[in-house]
Amino acid sequence: MASRRQRFDGAAGGLRLVSLCALTLFSVLLPSAGAARRAKRLESSVDTSQYYNYQNMTELLRGLAAAHSSLARLFSIGQSVQNRSLWVMEISTTPGLEIPGKPKFKYVGNMHGDETVSRQVLIYLTQYLLENYGQDERVDRLVNDTDIYIMPSMNPDGFEKSVEGDCTGEHGGRSNARNKDLNRSFLDQFERVDVDESDVPEVVAVEKWIKGNKFVVSGNLHGGSVVASYPYDDSITHKTSGYYSKSPDDEVFKYLAKSYASKHPVMKTGEPHCSNDSPEETFQDGITNGAQWYDVLGGMQDYNYLQGDCFEITLELTCCKHPPASALRKEWDNNRDSLLNLMEKVHMGVAGFVKDAVLGSGISNAAIVVTGIDHNITTGNFGDFHRLLVPGTYNITVVAQGYTSVTIFDIEVHEGPATQLNFTLQSLVAANNHTIETTTTTVATSTVFRAQNVSTMEDEHQSKAIEPKNFRHHNYADMEILLRKYSTEYPAITHLYTVGKSVKQRNLYVMEISDNPGIHEMGEPEFKYIGNMHGNEVVGRELLLNLIEYLCQNFGTDPEVTNLVTKTRIHIMPSMNPDGYEMSKEGDMNGVVGRNNSNNFDLNRNFPDQFFQISDPRQPETLAVIDWLNKIPFVLSANLHGGSLVVNYPYDDDADGIAVYSRSPDDAIFQQLALSFAKENSPMFEGHPCKNIYPDEYFAQGITNGANWYNVPGGMQDWNYLQTNCFEVTIELGCYKFPYANNLPKYWNQNKKSLLQFIKQVHRGVKGFVLDATNRKGIDNATIIVAEVNHPVRSAKDGDYWRLLVPGAYKITASARGYIPMTKNVTVVEEAVEVNFTLSRVTDDHVNNDDQVLTNSSAEPREFEKLIKSLSSEEGLNHLILSAPVDLNLYRYHDYKDLSEALRGLHSNYPTITKLRSLGQSIEIRQIWALEISNKPGAKELAEPKIKFIAGVHGNAAVGTELLLAFAEFLCILYGKNKAITKLIEETKIVIVPSVNPDGREIAQEGQCMSKVGLTNVHGKDLDTDFIGNSSEQLAEMQPETREIVKNLILNQGFTLSVVLDGGSLLTTYPYDKPVQTVENEETLKYLATVYSNNHPKMHLGHPGCPNNTDESIPGGIVRGAQWHGHMHSMKDFSVTYGHCPEITVYTGCCNFPHAKELATIWHDNKKSLLSMLVEVHKGLRGKVTDKDGNPIPKADIILNEGIKVLTSEAGYFHVLLAPGPHDIDALAEGYQHQRKQVFVSSFEPATSLVIVVEVDNKLLGLPRELVVTAAGATMSAIIVTACIVWCVCSIKSNHQKDGFHRLRQHRDDYEDEIRMMSMGSKKSLLSSEFQDETESDDDTLYVNKH
Repeated sequence: MASRRQRFDGAAGGLRLVSLCALTLFSVLLPSAGAARRAKRLESSVDTSQYYNYQNMTELLRGLAAAHSSLARLFSIGQSVQNRSLWVMEISTTPGLEIPGKPKFKYVGNMHGDETVSRQVLIYLTQYLLENYGQDERVDRLVNDTDIYIMPSMNPDGFEKSVEGDCTGEHGGRSNARNKDLNRSFLDQFERVDVDESDVPEVVAVEKWIKGNKFVVSGNLHGGSVVASYPYDDSITHKTSGYYSKSPDDEVFKYLAKSYASKHPVMKTGEPHCSNDSPEETFQDGITNGAQWYDVLGGMQDYNYLQGDCFEITLELTCCKHPPASALRKEWDNNRDSLLNLMEKVHMGVAGFVKDAVLGSGISNAAIVVTGIDHNITTGNFGDFHRLLVPGTYNITVVAQGYTSVTIFDIEVHEGPATQLNFTLQSLVAANNHTIETTTTTVATSTVFRAQNVSTMEDEHQSKAIEPKNFRHHNYADMEILLRKYSTEYPAITHLYTVGKSVKQRNLYVMEISDNPGIHEMGEPEFKYIGNMHGNEVVGRELLLNLIEYLCQNFGTDPEVTNLVTKTRIHIMPSMNPDGYEMSKEGDMNGVVGRNNSNNFDLNRNFPDQFFQISDPRQPETLAVIDWLNKIPFVLSANLHGGSLVVNYPYDDDADGIAVYSRSPDDAIFQQLALSFAKENSPMFEGHPCKNIYPDEYFAQGITNGANWYNVPGGMQDWNYLQTNCFEVTIELGCYKFPYANNLPKYWNQNKKSLLQFIKQVHRGVKGFVLDATNRKGIDNATIIVAEVNHPVRSAKDGDYWRLLVPGAYKITASARGYIPMTKNVTVVEEAVEVNFTLSRVTDDHVNNDDQVLTNSSAEPREFEKLIKSLSSEEGLNHLILSAPVDLNLYRYHDYKDLSEALRGLHSNYPTITKLRSLGQSIEIRQIWALEISNKPGAKELAEPKIKFIAGVHGNAAVGTELLLAFAEFLCILYGKNKAITKLIEETKIVIVPSVNPDGREIAQEGQCMSKVGLTNVHGKDLDTDFIGNSSEQLAEMQPETREIVKNLILNQGFTLSVVLDGGSLLTTYPYDKPVQTVENEETLKYLATVYSNNHPKMHLGHPGCPNNTDESIPGGIVRGAQWHGHMHSMKDFSVTYGHCPEITVYTGCCNFPHAKELATIWHDNKKSLLSMLVEVHKGLRGKVTDKDGNPIPKADIILNEGIKVLTSEAGYFHVLLAPGPHDIDALAEGYQHQRKQVFVSSFEPATSLVIVVEVDNKLLGLPRELVVTAAGATMSAIIVTACIVWCVCSIKSNHQKDGFHRLRQHRDDYEDEIRMMSMGSKKSLLSSEFQDETESDDDTLYVNKH
């Protein structure tokens, strides 16, 4: 663990005052004598005279388990590389049984095989606990109250290789049998750990063990120094040392570390005096933050905390890693009390149970949220929890999905045993809003919390409420009169308006009910009901007319209605399809007459869909509703139907068009919304809706996922969710679509509570304002995103927002263009939590002279941003294509000669926007052409994004070449004629490489769909398997074509995006083609592939339908390369790894070389997708890194989401594409302070732009720069003065000895060799005594052996 730093054994700490020693001994010896005798008696059988090898250890552990079977259980969690068992001894009064409320503790030793003291002391500890149970009170308490797990050796293979007496590890054994450092092989929070699981079976076993158990505290024992180290072990900066990487539980970790160090006679001094360490190294109180000591990527202690809720510290026990066995007794004595003391800390903090209020059973996986500490733990299988906390006062909230949350305030945690804290939660499903009583017992107090008795209150008022009298069917004229009647009678709370007209010019009426009708009140959510979308499903229409009557007549008298109308702006559209209603007939049970509108289109199949292209023309009713929803920031909605009895929630369809659960990102809240309606409707909640029609149909609790029931492409509810802020469900109100009028009172009584309860759900989750920090005005269109929920919502014009969420703990980010994002940790309970965000503009001075928007003073960038936003809209690219009708007359293929002439022709005809160059030559001396299209071809424009389109890697896939040639001509023709195309060319560097393998193309044959002829180059090499690496040796091994592409197109070219066209299927793949465990930045790579696929009329359907694999299904038409046809050394992987450019491969059709007559159709299908890439390259994040004076910082590291790294250009620019959502950006430049920013990327907005200003790091060697410079200056001055004095003295002495030296010079030849030999001998002596390690520099050896 400790480094091999040079230490000096000076006598600085060696003197002790004799009188102090005498006093100390006198005060300690007498009371401790009895304890010492007792300890000696209790451990008489612990043999510390030798090391136990694997066989000895196994036999000893088996013997102990057999001898103490009532207390011990020996088991293996896995095996090492060399098939040695990873033994664990469980010590408990109930071994093998999990007892509710009993905390689990573990020790792991010998992770580094040559750090052997840890292995031995854990064997001794195991023996000590088992043999002294029943004889020692302290041992009894530990074993009775704790489940103890001890793993003496995590690396038994390494131990067998290590050598006794090797203090520095030079003989090996540190790593496992595959030479992997186990403490650099765990999942890391800041950077990807590149290790193959097959190489570290020990790590895989321990990770599984950690995740499968609710360990509370853990100690990881090492050797090489004497100190207790605590998280975090590394940081985002990965600064070698000196960077304090603080965890949210820093105080707890320091407490744990001190609990061990304070009982260790050497560790507590903070001065290990290890001969292999620097003489000045000290640790205050014997503890250190891991990263502050030195950075450890992939360590086990951080993994325990972040992935296992387990608080682990790392304990360095000895300076010598593998000391002689004679030292083991002393080490056991030094560590015994510390080992026991740390184990006892598993009982600190708070502990208890979280239980279901009705069933009394424990609730597992409930989050224990401590206010002010950004790290939650979860309950175990029995609802039990142990949350470590240092003494203090805390507010603690328990959050569990499907339950109301409970918060207890002012909980006192004392030194010693944990404060007992039990929570009882009410189920959101089981509870009918009756009294909730939560009794919480602590050591000091008993607290009772009572929730409002809502249902009782409702029952009292409902008896006084005025019920509707108007139970009849209303045709259009009747409905219109009724709506006008209530609008006239209740003008203070109603506003009747229309959103448009039907095909037959009937008004689509909406009744607004609010205490301030006609206006959007800041902070008040907007709610809507829509009925009668299918004209013959009429129950919803009549219920909504009843609801209007009920709300109007009871406002001001009924508290429930008054509260709803006062706090909510309610919009009710009784009929979305008034034409269909007029055609339908009373008594229709399950017919279709009147279902569609007057144009005979199903309105609930007429909205844009995420999975399928809706070819039917948009109907007037559909367009009116879309326009309505775009004008009002609706939060919640229900669409009322008939034909069954169930609440249906998104998604309504899936990519495959089959009945399967299609989960939205907000599946949890949608289930809760659906249940809020269904549970108030008893027949619906029973789940057997229409027994006479569908006897086998069952919906648990009366709700269903839409697609799981049946697919509805083009449905309104999904469009609401995906295109607006509005969460909509579809409610089927009964089996009869058009029941007789005498049944209408029954429908009202059955649904009244449900209708009211559903409106109340608009007040759940979080709400608030996004404000400008300067003027405190609301920020319109700010984005609110919840971490790990891929669905943003946006603020309204006044900056107010609403975000529906189930109770839980969330990380929520607010961002807006031109502002610095802000993230808050929020605990959501049953009622909406108000969370306001105040955002600072990126140019505000108070943010450290922070980021500036990366634009110039002209209006052109704004116009271009508007263009990108316009083209990103749903119909944007379609409008562009319609406005640019170019007939390219694709009727033939171009061989190499034709291709060359066509490219030269483009350059000749459009010389101001094109540049043609050769990247190199093929084996048969054909040019590999690259055509640049730009308003300044050949010039470097550092701030512009660069995109490359490549085809013909496989010569037999000829379609890509023709598509790129057509695309180039399309762009050139429209430059100067079409405004959008002109601006795209002016703002983008476009490079088109139509044929990488021209030799293969020359021998490929038209009409040969599956032929391999031409796939490879002349040497028979598949070029997409030839990108082997970027070293000079690897480049020399590549084929000529590959090598030229690498040198002249990929490396150091600064491309932002790469699109490769191939053939053989109809899909898009994203990196990697090689099998890998995890893909960094996968969301972005997948998103880019999705953009291409979604703009293709067939690809996004996910059914290539190729003759060789007709059943192939590729969801969304995209797949990671390795999951489709994985292979090594692909161009895509090389581009990402070495070119730092995301690349996707588009397979344009099943046939590699179809007949020329098909080219026009293929061009038509791909034109929009190719254009979408030109738009997409202008999104993501673009920026510049400068110093405070505005000077660019080249080659600064830009780290994205603590993983992907890109470098700034020579002018300080960077541009990276990112998936929509929030992202963390870190800027690191040598000699400058680390800067972290948060940005939000939108799929509809141009690139987020900023300048990151970095300040000079004024520290050298961890000290202020001025102090170091001053000290260095003083030192140099002293050296110069001393040198002058020495020179003077030597000069005087030289004058006295001149005569003697004169005589010596006469015999110079005789003495020269002797003098030289003496000089060499002196140097050799110096090296042998002070610089023994000639193999490593200080930097190499400084941290080589940390835990």
